[in-house]
This record gives sequence, structure tokens and C-alpha cells, in this order.
Amino acid sequence: MRRLALSLAILCATMVVYARPSYQNMTQKEANALCRTAEFKMPKLPVPEFGKKTYNVLHFGADPTGQELSTSAIQEAIDLCNREGGGTVIIPAGMYTTGPIQLRSNVRLYTEPNSFISFSHDMNLYSIYDSWFEGIPTKRCTSPISAFMQTNIAITGHGVFNGNGDWWRPLKKSKMTAAQWKKHLREKGGIVVNDIWYPDSGSVYAQTLCEDQNVPVVANPEDWNRIKSFLRPVMLHFVGCRNILLEGVTFENSPAWNLHPMLCDNLILSDLNVRNPWYSQNGDGVDVESCKNVLIQRCQFDVGDDAICMKSGKNKPGRDRGVPTENVIVDQCVVYHGHGGFVVGSEMSGGIRNIQVTNNLYIGTDVGLRFKSTRGRGGIVENIFIKNVIMCNIPNEALLFDLFYGGKGAGEETEEELAARMNADAPPASEETPQFRNIYISDCIATNVKRCMYFNGLPEMKIQNVQLKNIKMQGQEGALLRQTDGLHIDNVQITPANGNAFIFAPTVTNVTWK
Repeated sequence: MRRLALSLAILCATMVVYARPSYQNMTQKEANALCRTAEFKMPKLPVPEFGKKTYNVLHFGADPTGQELSTSAIQEAIDLCNREGGGTVIIPAGMYTTGPIQLRSNVRLYTEPNSFISFSHDMNLYSIYDSWFEGIPTKRCTSPISAFMQTNIAITGHGVFNGNGDWWRPLKKSKMTAAQWKKHLREKGGIVVNDIWYPDSGSVYAQTLCEDQNVPVVANPEDWNRIKSFLRPVMLHFVGCRNILLEGVTFENSPAWNLHPMLCDNLILSDLNVRNPWYSQNGDGVDVESCKNVLIQRCQFDVGDDAICMKSGKNKPGRDRGVPTENVIVDQCVVYHGHGGFVVGSEMSGGIRNIQVTNNLYIGTDVGLRFKSTRGRGGIVENIFIKNVIMCNIPNEALLFDLFYGGKGAGEETEEELAARMNADAPPASEETPQFRNIYISDCIATNVKRCMYFNGLPEMKIQNVQLKNIKMQGQEGALLRQTDGLHIDNVQITPANGNAFIFAPTVTNVTWK
């Protein structure tokens, strides 16, 4: 076992060096080659191209010292570039303070090295509009970066986009040192209730209202302006767009999720650095929701919630939308922190299918590969192909299927809370029952994990047809498997410090070994 742990640690250390090459422009040839690796029929993705005209934001009055707002200058450059047929808007080196901006068709926003774009924490700059939160229609504040129904758009270069999310997000005192907590209160002001910091009384009121009414969002129109800080936006929100490229830049410190493409087609994310503080509430990396034809390549994530996540709406609103996330390739990505390295759900009511994850490295994520849902969602997750994933220092499961998901992060829920949901009477299967099937995982290594695997399907709809091949895992505990039908195990080595390598509940049926 010591030899196995040592060899895995050496392999992990080696992959850190080579996992993310330096930034390079995505070419059509490279995109086509990556699409050809798919285990399913993956169409070629067009890499956006742009006109030769350039528009320097300094010529429109942008302030590179950050002392004055540059919102109008940046937006005017984008709008003029769009009206004149497209091209590149350049943000030179410097520090820029801005309010929310919208990208337009045929416009590339290019950031030069040493450019830092800081989105103002003045909430008066962010209007309230109809949007979605965790798959449910609601009101949100305008995102710092947005695009709606646009075609052929890009954000590229070397710059940093900072969402100033620390001014928006609730913060638990338990996640800070005493000095950090004192500094946060001194710099941000706000209100503390039950050892949780809130930006203002409106945020406290909205949180209390949601808890009292057991709803995830506030629907009363008279409350919206009062609770503006509670309606914190995602950093980048693209809706209904086509032919998108995000490349090379850093997105960090978002008020909520970092990157949220929704109902988009032909999306390429390449060589990005996506960061949020580990303590950030709803601090996801990228949430691909109801999108089709997506490449995520050579990106690094260090975030406060799920890192690379596939979604498609929640419960009836998601089923009514009926748009799956499909045809996605995730290749050569590194995740340093997050609730999960690669995640499906829990909002998957519109379906998720044809996903390939290859050559990924997860270091210290709460869970490695995380599949989650619960009763009421409906939807089908199928045709998931995962290969060559290395997982190191995982404090919970390397591979987790949790169909009794209760909304908390891995390790935060008590055994009693989980048991209460599992002991509830099982309803008959219906359109509200989530289905997970046809999932293929091979050539993966995990070392220093708490538990190697945990499968926990629904009794009325078991996890179906999971194939595990050429896998080595070393952890404190082995694999605990429940409510699964059709489990194929081929050359899987589980090395636990305590207990048995595999524990099969009686609810696991049709197991085959090689």
C-alpha cells in the first residue's frame, strides 16, 4: 500500500507540472481534433473569427488608473465595434473600475497583459431583471459581464476580471481567522447575525424570509429593491448565444457563480484561470446549463463550490424548459479546490447527456467526481465518459453518486439528516424521478481520499449501468455501494486503510467482475 501511495503521489506531482501549458490561441484545427476524440457524435465547433478593426478603450475615455468609472467608455467601444461590423475591443495594461458591461455580436474583448478590470461594488449600478437562480426563474442583479442572444463573441487575452464578490456574499465567521474576520468587518461594514456577515439589512431580511417560507428565492416585487444585495449576480452570464470563445483570461471573486453560460450553442473555454475564495458562498467555477456543443480545455479552477458543473434546470421549470446539456468535452483541466472537481447536478431536470471528461487533475477538492440529484428533479443523465482522471488529497469521496442530495456540501451533512431522507417512504417512479445511467469511468487514480466510492441511488430508480475499468484508489475507507443495477467492474483495485475494499448492499444487483 505504501508503494501504491508513493507512486500515486509522484504521478500527481508530475501532472501538476504538465497539466496546463502556457496560454495559446485556440485554432480551428485544434478544436476539430479535440472534437474527434469524443466517444459520441460531436459536431465540429467553429472558433469565432473577427474583423481587423480595433477599438482601444482609452480612445473612448477609459481611466487606466481606476479612479473613475470606465463603464461608458468600454460599452461605447463595444457598441461601436458591433455597429461597424465587428472587430476587437482592446483593454490595455492598467487598472479599470467599471459597472456591468454587455458583449455584442462579432466583438472580441481583448485584454493586454497587466490589465485588471474591477467591477464596482456600488450596487446602484446593477439593475434588477428577470433571470434564473439554481434553475428557478427569479429576479437577479445584472451580471458584471453579460450577453443575450448574441453570435460570434469572445473574451481573450491575459487580463484579470474581478467581481468584488466579497461585498455581496454572506460570510460565515467560522471560515475566517479572528484577524481576517475583524479586517472584513472593518473594511466592509455590514451586519452580523448568528456569526454570519451580511452586506446589509435587506440581505438578512431576504435570507430570513426564504428560510421561513422554505423557498430558495423571494418572489414579492415590493421587496426587490430592498433586497438587492441578496440578488447577487453571477460574474459572467451568457444566455441564448452562439459561437463563443473565452480564452486566456482570469475570472475571479464573483458575487455568486463565476461563469454561467445558459441555453448557448458552440462554446469554447480555453486556458482560463477561474478563481473564487474557498469560503465563497455559491462560488462555483463554471456552470454549463442547457448548453450544446461545448469544449472546456486547459483551464484551472480554484473555487468555493462546485468547479466544473453540468446543469439543465430544476424540477418543473427545468422539465418544462426541456433543454439538456449535451455534447461536452472537458480536457486537461486542473481543480485545486471546490466542492467537486467534475460535477453533474443537482439541477439536471432537463437532462444531461454525451459528456466526456479526460486528462483532469483534482487536488484537494471536497469530492472528486460528483453526481448529485434528488426526488422532484426528474430528467435523465446518460452517456457520461470519464477517463484518465487523477485525484489527490480528497477529504470525502473520490467518486460519489448521491441521489438523496440535501443541498449541503460534502461532509457538511450529518448521518442523521441523510438517514431521515433515505428512510422516507419511496414514491412510485414518475416524471419527477431523476435517472442516472450508462456511465463509463476508466483509467483513473485516487490517493489519500476519505472514502473511495459511494453509490446511493433511489430505491424507485436505481443507478443503472455503471462501468468501472482500470481504476486504482487508496483511502481510509473502500467502496460502499447501494441501490445500483448493472455494475461492471474490470481491473479495479481499492486499497482501504480500514475495512473492506467493497461493501455491497443487498440493493445492488447484476454485478459483473473481470
